[in-house]
Formats: sequence, structure tokens, C-alpha cells
Amino acid sequence: MWRFILSALIIWAGLHAYVFWRLGSIPLVARHLSPLRRWLLAALLWASFPLARWLTHRHLDALGVPLEFAANIWMGTLFLLFSTLLALEPLTLGGWLFRRAIPTLRTTAIAVALTLAGSALVQGLRAPTIQAEEITLPGLPPALDGLTLATISDLHLGTTHHEAWLRARIDQLHTLQADAILVVGDLVDSDVRRVEPLLPILKTLHAPLGVWAVYGNHDTFGGGERTAELIRAAGFRLLRDECAPLAPGLTLAGVDDLGLRRHTAADAVTRTLSGRPAGDGATILLSHTPMAAETAATHGAQLMLSGHTHAGQLWPFGELVRLVHPLFHGRYNVAGMQVYVSRGAGTWGPPMRLWQPGEIVLLRLRTGHPMPGTAQAQ
Repeated sequence: MWRFILSALIIWAGLHAYVFWRLGSIPLVARHLSPLRRWLLAALLWASFPLARWLTHRHLDALGVPLEFAANIWMGTLFLLFSTLLALEPLTLGGWLFRRAIPTLRTTAIAVALTLAGSALVQGLRAPTIQAEEITLPGLPPALDGLTLATISDLHLGTTHHEAWLRARIDQLHTLQADAILVVGDLVDSDVRRVEPLLPILKTLHAPLGVWAVYGNHDTFGGGERTAELIRAAGFRLLRDECAPLAPGLTLAGVDDLGLRRHTAADAVTRTLSGRPAGDGATILLSHTPMAAETAATHGAQLMLSGHTHAGQLWPFGELVRLVHPLFHGRYNVAGMQVYVSRGAGTWGPPMRLWQPGEIVLLRLRTGHPMPGTAQAQ
């Protein structure tokens, strides 16, 4: 853990160093900030995030929570500043070409980054949209034709998203009048202690066939077994590498986050699906991280529901995420099994989204053969 934290702080420092180095070549900045003041500002901004986490760790939430919110916005803004300025380097060969135009080009890059940051903040604070999908499941009993499942992932409660935001999401879910609600990981962001006061609100979430949940990676970071206790206290059925009947002829299987056990992910999926009830019917696998899909298809799942990727959340970070998770967002067909990867309802880190808002997915299940037209996974 300490190695990861140290690496993150070094990368964080490197982003600041590059951006503030390039800011020094802009006349407007140079006129108002001496080099000493510029680097002092960079140091203060670098310290904002670890200081906020230190304050909240010390239970000084009155100072730490608003500082962390501001630091997260700065994190997203810095990433966009870094990306737009870096995009100029090949064009100018690191500043050797077009020297007279470089201040103008870099000023333009900063203006573009700040405009994108403002747009992303507005988009990130908007309510998630409702994405309606009709999924045909082989083996689904005719009596369950038309069954609806409201799927929500990546709420990341406790850092950016608090009481009012959670109430609004529960209202959205109840408006859908789904037969069951599936919470596909990352209910908690980084500290379950911040989410425990929200337990009375979480208890209001209900559906005729229940509220079901699986662990995401942040649920583990946020408190491990304490998070499991919170989820169960809310009245959710937590599936931890196990199967359970949702309705006669329809089984839910759920696995703890596979990304934290990457090398044994396929084994975990195999063991979990081996516990399915004998006989005909359909099986839906809930897996926060979209991994081991081919294994799930091989072992009898007809549908896999995931989140985790946030569809990249901020450009161009999404292109890096896509390299790690080819099942990136939307519908796919993997070896005959359908997969839906949600953008998630909330945000991680910066409360910002660029290009696409968060989403809650309403699935309507149909009997019969798989529907054509879904994207083929590579």
C-alpha cells in the first residue's frame, strides 16, 4: 500500500512540475507570478489532496471534506491542463519549432483545458441518465418475460456524493418501478465511516424481488468487512462468490471484485458459477470489474453486468482505461453471453465527466434467443 501511495504522490508531483514549468513561458503568468510564487503555488496545490486525506483520517471532516472536494476538482483540471499542453509537444518539438507562436499556442491550450474542465464539472454534477435496454436471455422462463432489473454501479458514496445526492438516486431508482435492484460494486468510495451515517437512507431502497449487491474494489479499500456489514444492514443481499435464486428459473451469481485478484479471476468465476442450482433456467453474473467474461460464458452465464470503467470519465484517460478493459462501456457479446458495462452513476476522484453523463441502466428481460446487433468483444 505504501509503495502505491508513494508512486501516486510522485506522479502527482510530476504533473504539477510539468504544467507549472510550461506556465512559466506564458507572458500573462510570468507578469503576475514570479518563479518563486509560481512554484510555491504548485507546492500548495500538490499538497492539497494528501492534506485533505490526512485531515479526514484524523476525523477533522469539517476541514478535510471541503478541501478534498476542491482538491479533486483541481486533480481533474490539472489532468486536462497536462493533456492539452502535452499535445503541443510533438507539434513544436518540445519548444524548438514555432518559438514565436509558442506562448499563444500554450495560452490557447490552457484556455481549452479550462473550458473542458468547466464543462466536465457541470456534466459530472448532473443527475445520471436512465439507459433502457432490452436483453433476451436463453433459458429464461416465459413467466419471467418482461422482468425488469434496475442496475446501478459506482455510486462512490462518502467523498463527493453525500445525503442529498443519494436521496435523489434512490428516488430515480424507485421511479423506474423495477422488479429488482442490482448494485454492481463501489457503493463506498474510500471510507465506510463517512457512509455509515447514510444507512437510514440506504434502508429506504427497496424492490419487490429485493436489492442485491456485490463488492467493488473501492468497497474493499473503504473498509473491507465493515463495508459488508453496512450493505447487509441496509437490507441488501450481498453476493460474495456465490449464487442465489432471484426468481424460479433465474439465478443471480455475484463475485467480489475480480480486479483485485486478477491472476485468479477466472478460477473465482468458475467456482462461483459451479454453485448454480441444477436444472434449466438463466443465470446473470454480477461482476464489478468486466473481467473473465469468456470464463463466465463457458460456465453457463447468459448475461454479465459490470461497471468500474466509468467509460473513462475524463478524456483522454478513457483511452488508457480501454487498453486495460476492452469491455469498456455498453453492450457486448462474448462467446454467446451478453455483457453490459455501465458508465456508473457517480464519479471517482474528480466530480467531473467529459462527453458522457453517468447512467442507471434499466434492463427488461425477454425469453428466446440472443438478440442480434450487439458489439462483438475483441
